[in-house]
Amino acid sequence: MKTWGAGAMKYGVILVITTLSTISSKPQTSNSIDFSEDRDNEDTRYQAVIQELCKNRPPNEYFRLSTESNCRDVVRCVANDFVGGHSLAAVRCPTGLLFDLDGQVCDWAAKVENCDKLTKPRIARPNFKTDEPVCQVGKLQCGDGECIDQILFCDKNIDCQDGSDEVACGVDEDPNAAPKCDLSQCVLPECFCSPDGTQVPGDLEITQVPQMITLTFNGAVNVDNIGIYQEVFKEERLNPNGCQAKGTFFVSHKYTNYSAVQELHRKGHEIGVFSITNKDSPRYWSQGSYDDWLGEMAGARLITERFANITDSTIIGVRAPYLRVGGNTQFEMMSDQFFVYDSSIAAPLGRVPIWPYSLVFRMPHKCHGNAGSCPSRPHAIWEMPINELDRRDDPTFDERLSGCHLVSSCSNIYDKEQFARMIRHNFNRHYITNRAPLSLSFDSAWLQVNKGFTKALVDWMVETLEEHNDVYFLTEIQVLEWIQKPTDINSLRDFQEWKEKCDVKGQPFCSLPNPCPLTTRELPGETLRLHTCVECPNNYPWILDPTGDGFSF
Repeated sequence: MKTWGAGAMKYGVILVITTLSTISSKPQTSNSIDFSEDRDNEDTRYQAVIQELCKNRPPNEYFRLSTESNCRDVVRCVANDFVGGHSLAAVRCPTGLLFDLDGQVCDWAAKVENCDKLTKPRIARPNFKTDEPVCQVGKLQCGDGECIDQILFCDKNIDCQDGSDEVACGVDEDPNAAPKCDLSQCVLPECFCSPDGTQVPGDLEITQVPQMITLTFNGAVNVDNIGIYQEVFKEERLNPNGCQAKGTFFVSHKYTNYSAVQELHRKGHEIGVFSITNKDSPRYWSQGSYDDWLGEMAGARLITERFANITDSTIIGVRAPYLRVGGNTQFEMMSDQFFVYDSSIAAPLGRVPIWPYSLVFRMPHKCHGNAGSCPSRPHAIWEMPINELDRRDDPTFDERLSGCHLVSSCSNIYDKEQFARMIRHNFNRHYITNRAPLSLSFDSAWLQVNKGFTKALVDWMVETLEEHNDVYFLTEIQVLEWIQKPTDINSLRDFQEWKEKCDVKGQPFCSLPNPCPLTTRELPGETLRLHTCVECPNNYPWILDPTGDGFSF
């Protein structure tokens, strides 16, 4: 990065913006700035241009000086603390990457669609805080001074002339947001909340609360990982109540072997949805429309129920790809389609972890790592938050690091010994504080790629079950069943909600599934195999045709 101070201002600006053609002290109104005027007072004019460019601009926002130059080059404003004003700091993306103004990052060229833009759009904000009331009761002020009904803010429709009614819509900004936790109104089993999210359901003593652990896996289920899942969840690996350890699988559609999903379900594991396309575009998820979320998640459930032959209506959980929550839109769809819970929202790393909560009331923690798209309105949906993991190799010595949401996203874990230390440390964090459920979440390929990690996980599970009579490896549904009916550890052996499919034996439903080679007009040129124990469909199921019968969804 280059930074130009006052003494080098002339030299620095010439280096960066000699390609520009015009100069003006007025705001940018085109895709270039003309520097062809008489240069007698160029230092003064350069400075005037820079101050105009930097006026009211956030200090960390990068922007272009020209769309005619390299799309790799951007600058940002740097305040001159000693002489006042601003200078410019330049950044050039590495070869092969271009700068994405919307994401404010260097990204692959094929993904950047704003090389013809100079800057992010300047967004007007509403005036929620004024010294004196400026609008009638029940109305709020737009950024341009117009007053409109409060109910119109953050409803996905632009009602202010300047669009400011759809800008301040975060969990703590939305003027129509869900209320904060009200313990007199939020009563089990329909609702649970606490002011800071750390309170134990049922007000049980910590020593009487089971430490629940959820092993969850995201992505396709197929020959690449079936063996790993069989090793992790061996039949003889039992919880203290005598039932087999269970896990939750958030299944994405493409490349999934549905006969294997059917076998996981037969053995009592939970099946959730992770979308049909698993599209490689975080913005697609965080800014998705109602129909996008409907097609992806309700469509994925329809595909899984049909081709994994799951008929007991137990697919009730959603996890968003990349944990990119879709805001109120996602949760409106979930409520309409009778999904029960989401498990996509990350709770920031803290001294005491967060318990699951009902979204009828406001989230008890910051919207953290989910692109700011957490739900702000009340929804009759449970949230099974992912408490961030402490990934320090030596927590007693190492400086604090940011947490990681998924085990597979802990980028500093290189070997199986580090991995084992990390899961033991995070287990202890939960166990000795408030025993909030510990979520260990993995991308499906991570344990396969990292040799020896599966054995480290299994060894820890065996060790933990041998040393503790109050630790249970459960599905997300089982955790929610306990929250709705808190039961002390002495009574858990008779807790009927955990007895269903307790000790499953026997053979798979079918040992030779149909390996259906299929195509779809939605994926031209691809032939994909759909392994299923039911009859092959006519087409490969996809967004517009989830049944494969050729009908629109």
